[in-house]
Amino acid sequence: MKARSRSIRVGLVVAVSLSLSGCIVGTVVGAAVDVGVEVVKVPFKVGKGIYDVVKDDDAPAKAKTTDAGAAGQNKE
Repeated sequence: MKARSRSIRVGLVVAVSLSLSGCIVGTVVGAAVDVGVEVVKVPFKVGKGIYDVVKDDDAPAKAKTTDAGAAGQNKE
């Protein structure tokens, strides 16, 4: 009886460890993908920051039109 009980315990431990290894692999792969995505995003964030610093903020204002001209109601 003891031998059977021991083999069941060993089998249970092996089954649990195999099932957990799948979770561990999934977690490691998920973390690696998240880090990879963040590494790819960094150059774009840096480039956007540089662009924001370098770009000219004093853009010329658009010429204002009269209300009648804007509405397309030129009365002559």
